Amino acid sequence: KLHVEESGGGSVQAGGSLTLSCAASGYPYSLYSMGWFRQAPGKEREGVACIDPSSRTDYADSVKGRFTISRDNAKNILYLQMNSLKPEDTAMYYCAAAFIPVCSVKYNYNNWGEGTQVTVSL
Repeated sequence: KLHVEESGGGSVQAGGSLTLSCAASGYPYSLYSMGWFRQAPGKEREGVACIDPSSRTDYADSVKGRFTISRDNAKNILYLQMNSLKPEDTAMYYCAAAFIPVCSVKYNYNNWGEGTQVTVSL
């Protein structure tokens, strides 16, 4: 089982940038597909971005061109670089892992973290 813990959330003005990190420990991290998800108050959780063990990626349409997911297998860390942030990006962001070879933001994941809050103001 992989344990994950998010960090890097905060408050930023619209148009700004933030980088989220997710530190993993446990079973070999490099074998997992990793994903970032978010949930805003009163809304369903949605997949934001994912990256598989071969570093192929998938993004939600709402963040394409603005967010970049990456992974450092030597350090067991997952990143989400978020640029051109919008108020609608405000949500709790979660990191999750799945023992699957190809990722999709629409797949189910397990090994969830506790989340990190991102707030974007006008």
